[in-house]
Amino acid sequence: MSSLLSQYGWNSHFEQHYTHFFNQGLEAGRVTAINGFNHTIITNNGPSAALLAGTLTNSKETWELPKVGDWVVFKPYDDQCIIIDVLPRQNAISRKLPGKSSQQQVIAANIDAALIIQGLDRDFNLQRLQRYLQQIYQCRIQPVIVLNKQDLVDDPEVYRQQVLALGYNCPVLLTNALDHQQLSDWTSHYLQPRKTFALLGSSGVGKSTLFNALSGTDIQKEGSVSTFNSKGKHTTTARHLVMLPNGSMLIDSPGMREFGLTIDEDEGVNFHHPQIEELSAKCRFRDCTHQQEPGCAVIAAVEEGTLSTTVYRNYLKLIREQYHYQASIMEKKRMEQQFGKLSKQINALRKKRKY
Repeated sequence: MSSLLSQYGWNSHFEQHYTHFFNQGLEAGRVTAINGFNHTIITNNGPSAALLAGTLTNSKETWELPKVGDWVVFKPYDDQCIIIDVLPRQNAISRKLPGKSSQQQVIAANIDAALIIQGLDRDFNLQRLQRYLQQIYQCRIQPVIVLNKQDLVDDPEVYRQQVLALGYNCPVLLTNALDHQQLSDWTSHYLQPRKTFALLGSSGVGKSTLFNALSGTDIQKEGSVSTFNSKGKHTTTARHLVMLPNGSMLIDSPGMREFGLTIDEDEGVNFHHPQIEELSAKCRFRDCTHQQEPGCAVIAAVEEGTLSTTVYRNYLKLIREQYHYQASIMEKKRMEQQFGKLSKQINALRKKRKY
Protein backbone atom coordinates (compact mmCIF):
# COMPACT_ATOMS: atom_id res chain seq x y z
CA MET A 1 0.00 0.00 0.00
CA SER A 2 1.20 3.53 -0.76
CA SER A 3 3.02 5.61 1.84
CA LEU A 4 0.16 8.13 1.67
CA LEU A 5 -2.43 5.64 2.93
CA SER A 6 0.05 4.34 5.51
CA GLN A 7 0.26 7.87 6.88
CA TYR A 8 -3.52 7.74 7.33
CA GLY A 9 -3.39 4.58 9.46
CA TRP A 10 -3.44 1.71 6.95
CA ASN A 11 -2.13 -1.43 8.70
CA SER A 12 -1.98 -5.22 8.48
CA HIS A 13 -5.55 -5.58 9.74
CA PHE A 14 -6.97 -3.75 6.73
CA GLU A 15 -4.40 -5.26 4.36
CA GLN A 16 -5.60 -8.74 5.31
CA HIS A 17 -9.25 -7.95 4.59
CA TYR A 18 -8.44 -5.97 1.45
CA THR A 19 -6.83 -8.89 -0.42
CA HIS A 20 -10.18 -10.27 -1.59
CA PHE A 21 -11.27 -6.88 -2.98
CA PHE A 22 -7.85 -6.21 -4.53
CA ASN A 23 -8.29 -9.35 -6.62
CA GLN A 24 -11.57 -7.85 -7.86
CA GLY A 25 -9.75 -4.74 -9.08
CA LEU A 26 -11.09 -2.43 -6.35
CA GLU A 27 -9.02 0.29 -4.68
CA ALA A 28 -8.89 1.21 -0.97
CA GLY A 29 -9.31 4.55 0.76
CA ARG A 30 -10.30 6.12 4.08
CA VAL A 31 -13.37 8.27 4.71
CA THR A 32 -12.25 11.72 5.87
CA ALA A 33 -15.52 13.66 5.74
CA ILE A 34 -19.26 13.12 5.44
CA ASN A 35 -21.78 15.86 4.75
CA GLY A 36 -25.22 14.48 4.00
CA PHE A 37 -24.90 11.98 1.15
CA ASN A 38 -21.53 13.39 0.08
CA HIS A 39 -18.40 11.56 1.19
CA THR A 40 -14.74 12.51 0.89
CA ILE A 41 -12.10 9.77 0.91
CA ILE A 42 -8.33 9.80 0.84
CA THR A 43 -6.95 7.54 -1.90
CA ASN A 44 -3.55 6.68 -3.34
CA ASN A 45 -3.96 9.76 -5.55
CA GLY A 46 -5.13 12.10 -2.80
CA PRO A 47 -8.63 13.23 -1.70
CA SER A 48 -11.66 12.45 -3.84
CA ALA A 49 -15.42 12.93 -3.71
CA ALA A 50 -17.37 9.68 -3.32
CA LEU A 51 -20.91 8.32 -3.31
CA LEU A 52 -22.30 5.08 -1.91
CA ALA A 53 -23.22 2.29 -4.30
CA GLY A 54 -26.92 1.44 -4.24
CA THR A 55 -26.17 -2.19 -3.42
CA LEU A 56 -24.26 -1.03 -0.35
CA THR A 57 -27.03 1.17 1.04
CA ASN A 58 -29.64 -1.52 0.41
CA SER A 59 -27.69 -4.34 2.06
CA LYS A 60 -26.38 -2.66 5.22
CA GLU A 61 -27.89 -1.37 8.44
CA THR A 62 -27.37 2.36 9.03
CA TRP A 63 -24.61 1.79 11.59
CA GLU A 64 -22.77 -0.47 9.10
CA LEU A 65 -22.56 2.17 6.38
CA PRO A 66 -19.31 4.15 5.98
CA LYS A 67 -18.51 6.60 8.76
CA VAL A 68 -15.61 9.00 9.16
CA GLY A 69 -12.53 6.91 9.90
CA ASP A 70 -13.74 3.85 7.99
CA TRP A 71 -11.59 2.16 5.38
CA VAL A 72 -13.59 1.42 2.25
CA VAL A 73 -13.12 -0.18 -1.17
CA PHE A 74 -14.21 1.72 -4.25
CA LYS A 75 -14.02 1.97 -8.00
CA PRO A 76 -13.27 5.26 -9.79
CA TYR A 77 -16.05 6.68 -11.93
CA ASP A 78 -15.49 9.89 -13.92
CA ASP A 79 -14.32 12.54 -11.44
CA GLN A 80 -15.49 10.74 -8.29
CA CYS A 81 -15.51 7.32 -6.62
CA ILE A 82 -18.24 4.79 -5.95
CA ILE A 83 -17.88 3.13 -2.54
CA ILE A 84 -18.62 -0.57 -2.87
CA ASP A 85 -18.02 -1.90 0.66
CA VAL A 86 -16.56 -1.18 4.10
CA LEU A 87 -13.55 -3.08 5.43
CA PRO A 88 -14.09 -4.65 8.89
CA ARG A 89 -13.55 -2.10 11.65
CA GLN A 90 -10.98 -2.44 14.41
CA ASN A 91 -13.39 -0.55 16.66
CA ALA A 92 -15.97 2.22 16.53
CA ILE A 93 -17.32 4.90 18.86
CA SER A 94 -21.06 4.45 19.09
CA ARG A 95 -24.01 5.56 21.18
CA LYS A 96 -27.67 4.68 21.46
CA LEU A 97 -29.77 6.85 19.22
CA PRO A 98 -31.62 9.55 21.24
CA GLY A 99 -35.17 8.72 22.25
CA LYS A 100 -36.77 5.32 22.68
CA SER A 101 -34.99 3.65 19.78
CA SER A 102 -32.66 0.75 20.63
CA GLN A 103 -30.56 1.33 17.51
CA GLN A 104 -26.95 2.37 17.79
CA GLN A 105 -25.32 5.27 15.99
CA VAL A 106 -21.68 4.99 14.97
CA ILE A 107 -19.92 8.31 15.44
CA ALA A 108 -16.45 7.44 14.14
CA ALA A 109 -14.50 4.30 13.28
CA ASN A 110 -10.99 2.91 13.76
CA ILE A 111 -9.98 5.13 16.66
CA ASP A 112 -6.78 4.82 18.71
CA ALA A 113 -7.96 7.08 21.54
CA ALA A 114 -10.92 9.31 22.38
CA LEU A 115 -10.38 12.79 23.82
CA ILE A 116 -13.31 13.41 26.16
CA ILE A 117 -13.67 17.17 26.54
CA GLN A 118 -15.33 18.89 29.50
CA GLY A 119 -15.39 22.64 30.06
CA LEU A 120 -14.56 23.96 33.50
CA ASP A 121 -17.00 26.85 33.22
CA ARG A 122 -20.42 25.17 33.36
CA ASP A 123 -20.06 21.78 31.70
CA PHE A 124 -18.02 19.99 34.38
CA ASN A 125 -20.06 16.98 35.49
CA LEU A 126 -18.58 13.80 36.98
CA GLN A 127 -21.65 11.68 36.28
CA ARG A 128 -21.68 12.67 32.61
CA LEU A 129 -17.95 12.00 32.45
CA GLN A 130 -18.47 8.47 33.80
CA ARG A 131 -21.10 7.89 31.13
CA TYR A 132 -18.61 8.80 28.39
CA LEU A 133 -15.91 6.67 29.99
CA GLN A 134 -18.22 3.65 30.30
CA GLN A 135 -19.17 3.81 26.62
CA ILE A 136 -15.62 4.45 25.40
CA TYR A 137 -14.28 1.46 27.35
CA GLN A 138 -17.24 -0.57 26.06
CA CYS A 139 -16.08 0.31 22.54
CA ARG A 140 -12.57 -0.89 23.42
CA ILE A 141 -10.99 2.53 22.95
CA GLN A 142 -8.48 4.27 25.20
CA PRO A 143 -9.87 7.50 26.74
CA VAL A 144 -7.98 10.71 27.45
CA ILE A 145 -9.84 13.28 29.58
CA VAL A 146 -9.26 16.91 28.63
CA LEU A 147 -10.52 19.60 31.02
CA ASN A 148 -10.79 22.71 28.87
CA LYS A 149 -11.19 26.40 29.77
CA GLN A 150 -8.91 26.15 32.79
CA ASP A 151 -8.39 29.90 32.55
CA LEU A 152 -12.01 30.46 33.64
CA VAL A 153 -11.64 28.97 37.14
CA ASP A 154 -9.48 29.97 40.09
CA ASP A 155 -7.96 26.56 40.84
CA PRO A 156 -8.26 24.11 37.90
CA GLU A 157 -6.19 21.47 39.72
CA VAL A 158 -9.12 20.94 42.12
CA TYR A 159 -11.23 19.72 39.20
CA ARG A 160 -8.46 17.49 37.92
CA GLN A 161 -8.13 15.85 41.35
CA GLN A 162 -11.88 15.19 41.42
CA VAL A 163 -11.57 13.31 38.11
CA LEU A 164 -8.52 11.37 39.30
CA ALA A 165 -10.46 10.38 42.43
CA LEU A 166 -12.92 8.48 40.23
CA GLY A 167 -10.20 5.86 39.86
CA TYR A 168 -9.96 5.44 36.08
CA ASN A 169 -6.56 4.60 34.64
CA CYS A 170 -6.39 7.26 31.96
CA PRO A 171 -4.64 10.62 31.47
CA VAL A 172 -6.40 13.75 32.79
CA LEU A 173 -5.19 16.96 31.15
CA LEU A 174 -5.83 20.61 31.92
CA THR A 175 -5.81 22.96 28.97
CA ASN A 176 -6.94 26.20 27.41
CA ALA A 177 -7.82 25.83 23.73
CA LEU A 178 -6.67 29.42 23.13
CA ASP A 179 -3.18 28.81 24.55
CA HIS A 180 -1.28 27.43 21.56
CA GLN A 181 1.96 26.81 23.43
CA GLN A 182 0.13 24.75 26.05
CA LEU A 183 -1.63 22.75 23.35
CA SER A 184 1.68 22.09 21.64
CA ASP A 185 3.19 20.77 24.87
CA TRP A 186 0.61 18.06 25.58
CA THR A 187 -0.28 17.16 21.99
CA SER A 188 3.36 16.37 21.20
CA HIS A 189 3.23 13.82 24.02
CA TYR A 190 -0.24 12.30 23.56
CA LEU A 191 -1.04 12.63 19.84
CA GLN A 192 1.26 10.26 17.96
CA PRO A 193 1.81 10.22 14.18
CA ARG A 194 -0.36 7.81 12.14
CA LYS A 195 -2.75 7.44 15.08
CA THR A 196 -6.39 8.56 15.01
CA PHE A 197 -8.03 10.52 17.82
CA ALA A 198 -11.67 11.55 18.23
CA LEU A 199 -13.00 14.60 20.08
CA LEU A 200 -16.12 13.93 22.17
CA GLY A 201 -18.16 16.17 24.43
CA SER A 202 -21.25 18.27 24.90
CA SER A 203 -22.00 21.44 22.98
CA GLY A 204 -20.11 24.49 24.20
CA VAL A 205 -17.14 22.72 25.80
CA GLY A 206 -14.77 24.20 23.21
CA LYS A 207 -14.38 21.21 20.88
CA SER A 208 -14.50 23.29 17.70
CA THR A 209 -12.05 25.83 19.10
CA LEU A 210 -9.74 23.02 20.15
CA PHE A 211 -10.11 21.28 16.79
CA ASN A 212 -9.28 24.44 14.86
CA ALA A 213 -6.34 25.26 17.12
CA LEU A 214 -4.82 21.80 16.79
CA SER A 215 -5.36 21.54 13.04
CA GLY A 216 -4.31 25.09 12.28
CA THR A 217 -7.45 25.59 10.18
CA ASP A 218 -10.98 26.90 10.59
CA ILE A 219 -12.82 23.81 9.37
CA GLN A 220 -15.28 23.95 12.26
CA LYS A 221 -17.24 27.09 13.04
CA GLU A 222 -16.75 28.26 16.58
CA GLY A 223 -19.92 28.93 18.53
CA SER A 224 -20.82 30.72 21.71
CA VAL A 225 -22.67 29.80 24.86
CA SER A 226 -26.37 30.66 24.97
CA THR A 227 -27.19 33.55 27.28
CA PHE A 228 -30.64 32.01 27.83
CA ASN A 229 -29.70 28.70 29.44
CA SER A 230 -25.88 28.79 29.60
CA LYS A 231 -25.74 25.73 27.34
CA GLY A 232 -23.48 25.47 24.36
CA LYS A 233 -24.79 25.94 20.86
CA HIS A 234 -24.27 23.29 18.19
CA THR A 235 -21.56 24.50 15.81
CA THR A 236 -20.30 21.25 14.25
CA THR A 237 -22.78 19.75 11.79
CA ALA A 238 -20.45 17.51 9.77
CA ARG A 239 -17.65 15.19 10.82
CA HIS A 240 -14.11 15.56 9.50
CA LEU A 241 -10.87 13.64 9.82
CA VAL A 242 -7.93 16.03 9.56
CA MET A 243 -4.21 15.33 9.46
CA LEU A 244 -2.47 17.42 12.12
CA PRO A 245 0.94 19.03 11.52
CA ASN A 246 2.69 16.30 13.58
CA GLY A 247 1.18 13.48 11.47
CA SER A 248 -1.58 12.41 13.87
CA MET A 249 -5.25 12.52 12.85
CA LEU A 250 -8.17 14.16 14.60
CA ILE A 251 -11.92 13.60 14.16
CA ASP A 252 -14.45 16.14 15.41
CA SER A 253 -18.11 15.36 16.02
CA PRO A 254 -21.25 17.40 16.77
CA GLY A 255 -21.93 18.19 20.43
CA MET A 256 -24.17 15.55 22.01
CA ARG A 257 -26.79 16.35 24.61
CA GLU A 258 -27.52 12.61 24.94
CA PHE A 259 -24.90 9.89 25.03
CA GLY A 260 -26.89 6.69 25.49
CA LEU A 261 -25.07 3.47 26.29
CA THR A 262 -24.89 0.44 24.02
CA ILE A 263 -23.44 -2.99 24.76
CA ASP A 264 -21.39 -5.50 22.87
CA GLU A 265 -23.66 -8.50 22.32
CA ASP A 266 -20.72 -10.89 22.71
CA GLU A 267 -19.67 -9.31 26.00
CA GLY A 268 -23.04 -8.51 27.56
CA VAL A 269 -23.74 -6.09 30.39
CA ASN A 270 -20.56 -5.00 32.13
CA PHE A 271 -19.23 -1.95 33.94
CA HIS A 272 -15.72 -0.82 33.11
CA HIS A 273 -14.05 0.55 36.22
CA PRO A 274 -10.67 -0.73 37.43
CA GLN A 275 -11.58 -0.83 41.14
CA ILE A 276 -15.02 -2.40 40.64
CA GLU A 277 -13.54 -5.02 38.31
CA GLU A 278 -10.88 -5.85 40.92
CA LEU A 279 -13.38 -5.97 43.79
CA SER A 280 -15.82 -8.15 41.82
CA ALA A 281 -13.34 -11.02 41.93
CA LYS A 282 -13.57 -10.99 45.74
CA CYS A 283 -17.39 -11.20 45.94
CA ARG A 284 -18.90 -14.37 47.45
CA PHE A 285 -21.04 -15.02 44.37
CA ARG A 286 -19.66 -14.99 40.84
CA ASP A 287 -22.89 -13.46 39.48
CA CYS A 288 -23.04 -10.78 42.16
CA THR A 289 -24.92 -7.66 41.06
CA HIS A 290 -23.29 -5.56 43.82
CA GLN A 291 -26.65 -4.35 45.09
CA GLN A 292 -27.84 -6.48 48.01
CA GLU A 293 -26.01 -9.82 47.98
CA PRO A 294 -24.21 -10.93 51.17
CA GLY A 295 -20.45 -11.04 50.90
CA CYS A 296 -20.31 -8.37 48.20
CA ALA A 297 -16.84 -6.81 48.16
CA VAL A 298 -18.07 -3.78 46.20
CA ILE A 299 -20.73 -2.85 48.77
CA ALA A 300 -18.20 -3.41 51.55
CA ALA A 301 -15.75 -1.04 49.85
CA VAL A 302 -18.45 1.65 49.62
CA GLU A 303 -19.30 1.25 53.30
CA GLU A 304 -15.62 1.41 54.24
CA GLY A 305 -15.09 4.50 52.11
CA THR A 306 -12.48 2.92 49.83
CA LEU A 307 -14.81 3.07 46.80
CA SER A 308 -16.29 6.43 45.85
CA THR A 309 -20.03 6.72 46.48
CA THR A 310 -20.28 8.79 43.30
CA VAL A 311 -18.75 5.96 41.28
CA TYR A 312 -20.99 3.34 42.90
CA ARG A 313 -24.26 5.25 42.47
CA ASN A 314 -23.47 5.99 38.85
CA TYR A 315 -22.54 2.34 38.38
CA LEU A 316 -26.05 1.29 39.46
CA LYS A 317 -27.66 3.81 37.11
CA LEU A 318 -25.57 2.87 34.08
CA ILE A 319 -25.93 -0.88 34.67
CA ARG A 320 -29.73 -0.51 34.72
CA GLU A 321 -29.53 1.45 31.48
CA GLN A 322 -27.45 -1.30 29.87
CA TYR A 323 -29.92 -3.98 30.97
CA HIS A 324 -32.73 -1.91 29.46
CA TYR A 325 -30.80 -1.61 26.19
CA GLN A 326 -30.14 -5.37 26.19
CA ALA A 327 -33.83 -6.09 26.77
CA SER A 328 -34.77 -3.78 23.88
CA ILE A 329 -32.33 -5.57 21.58
CA MET A 330 -33.69 -8.98 22.57
CA GLU A 331 -37.28 -7.81 22.00
CA LYS A 332 -36.30 -6.45 18.58
CA LYS A 333 -34.74 -9.80 17.64
CA ARG A 334 -37.82 -11.66 18.84
CA MET A 335 -40.05 -9.46 16.70
CA GLU A 336 -37.78 -9.94 13.69
CA GLN A 337 -37.88 -13.71 14.15
CA GLN A 338 -41.68 -13.66 14.36
CA PHE A 339 -41.87 -11.49 11.25
CA GLY A 340 -39.51 -13.82 9.40
CA LYS A 341 -41.59 -16.85 10.38
CA LEU A 342 -44.78 -15.08 9.30
CA SER A 343 -43.21 -14.13 5.95
CA LYS A 344 -42.28 -17.76 5.29
CA GLN A 345 -45.83 -18.86 6.09
CA ILE A 346 -47.28 -16.25 3.71
CA ASN A 347 -44.87 -17.23 0.92
CA ALA A 348 -45.73 -20.92 1.40
CA LEU A 349 -49.43 -20.11 1.27
CA ARG A 350 -48.97 -18.06 -1.92
CA LYS A 351 -47.15 -20.94 -3.61
CA LYS A 352 -49.84 -23.36 -2.52
CA ARG A 353 -52.61 -21.16 -3.89
CA LYS A 354 -50.50 -20.00 -6.86
CA TYR A 355 -50.93 -16.24 -6.50
